[in-house]
Amino acid sequence: METKVSSARKEVIIAIDRPTALIGERINPTGKKKLAEALKAGDLEIVRKEAIEQVEAGADIIDINVNAPGVDDVATLPKAVKVVMEAVDAPICIDSPNTDAIEAALKVYKGKPLINSVSGEAHSLKRILPLVKEYGAAVVGLVQDDEGIPKNADRRVAIAHKIVESAEKAGVPREDVVIDVLAFAIGAEANSGKDVLEAIRRIREELGVNMTMGASNISFGMPDRPVINNAWVSMVIAAGATALIVDAAKVKPSVLATDLILGRDRFARRFIENYRKRQQLSQG
Repeated sequence: METKVSSARKEVIIAIDRPTALIGERINPTGKKKLAEALKAGDLEIVRKEAIEQVEAGADIIDINVNAPGVDDVATLPKAVKVVMEAVDAPICIDSPNTDAIEAALKVYKGKPLINSVSGEAHSLKRILPLVKEYGAAVVGLVQDDEGIPKNADRRVAIAHKIVESAEKAGVPREDVVIDVLAFAIGAEANSGKDVLEAIRRIREELGVNMTMGASNISFGMPDRPVINNAWVSMVIAAGATALIVDAAKVKPSVLATDLILGRDRFARRFIENYRKRQQLSQG
């Protein structure tokens, strides 16, 4: 099953038999004081630079979230989308909890974006799916519902079914739904990793849809987070995740190595190209 997203100049295809797609997460003011202050002041130069740097680091899609105190989402999100469209060829993931801001960004976007996100909550399905249908977008489906975020594989799988079935009823094909299985921090929920891996495998078998997640959530609050994150990335890709929301510069080598081992890098071309690039940067 292929999920296609595009800009005016580039198409990215997310699929189980293709290289893992990386969604660059860095344009998000949560925990980033400098970015939050710039957005509040209406300065989008940092957004432009982050987009360029993430593409250079290997991001295939750029997530844009401008939600911060004092920032007018509806006015700022479409402006940020325009800046990134001008700066890079990569498709965009439009990310906001504000439906009006999402629609404002959709109106200016050229191509087929990914929307982040719809959930299994009734109000979310009712508000977001019509936008996905109207603008011909793809959408991230969060496996949480009106009872909250599930802590076991069974409920994750059930909510994934609910989202996909609701999307199809709304006229959105299942290939345009990318399920986010939502990992808890392993330090707080000891079974989070195991449950997420089980959910990924079952959703792959039962629904066939593409899957994503914020890959660094698993290590929150733990020491030596990069070690945990890189191990986790390999495990979730092997289980069936096809697009990861990441800081591409930190996980690209591990993702490429995993794709290579899984037979998704013919003659190791992508892995060797990235290795040579990193060697040149370290020597320069």
